Amino acid sequence: MDISAMPQQSRGFRPLPFWTGIVLVGLPVLLAIIAPMISPLSPVRQSLRLALAAPDLAAPFGYDHLGRSMMARLAEALRLSLTVSAASALSAAAIGLGLGVTASRMGGMTDRLLTLLADSFMAIPGLLIVLMIGVIVPWKPLAFWLGLTLVLWIEFFRLARAASRPIFASPAVQASGLLGFGKAYIFRRHVWPELAPVMLTSTAFGMATCIMTIAALGFVSAGVRPPTPELGQMMVELMPYWREAPWALLQPVAAIFSLILGLNLIAGSRA
Repeated sequence: MDISAMPQQSRGFRPLPFWTGIVLVGLPVLLAIIAPMISPLSPVRQSLRLALAAPDLAAPFGYDHLGRSMMARLAEALRLSLTVSAASALSAAAIGLGLGVTASRMGGMTDRLLTLLADSFMAIPGLLIVLMIGVIVPWKPLAFWLGLTLVLWIEFFRLARAASRPIFASPAVQASGLLGFGKAYIFRRHVWPELAPVMLTSTAFGMATCIMTIAALGFVSAGVRPPTPELGQMMVELMPYWREAPWALLQPVAAIFSLILGLNLIAGSRA
């Protein structure tokens, strides 16, 4: 067989959009990790004499309107957004997958009750859920995680429920049940390999949704409180100074754009 004639996908090659997405996501992640090693300045340390100053060795990305290191603040904001979005998407995927597979497997009243629960959550605007949790839970990162998880699990539930139903009805699963294999084996051997691609794709989309939501809440001053850095909040703070220091405003904008576009490219190439 001529291996060179085989399609690239069958030989394990990823399409260009996938690698483009990896680069777009990897750069902000790399910045969040290595920035404290490059710039030891605190993200909340102020020095008004350095307000909107140009980059230097201590702050390679320059200073904001209060003389705080842009690199330190951008890295801290990225760590917050990436950690909360990843935790929210993964926890929502675990809940949605578990409940969706359970509803499909059990059927009957269990399926109807879980579907009713999901429909009830879907009837409430997602942003309202996050805001309500933010009022109850004072620590914003925890509030974001809980609120976004409650918003995102519905999509994972609907996908898992719809995709696993024909799997449980397949002859392979029926044969495994007749041979005495347990539920864990059936899930690991038959269900998860079929659900994994769509669940991983949805997780990437979910992370992008979380990043946009956190930034939007910060933009309308309903998110993390100052002086804790957050991407949307940084945009609001720097907007009045876009004429004097446009490079400062573009940094959080570019970070959000890079993360969202990269995650969507990764998810789209997996679909």
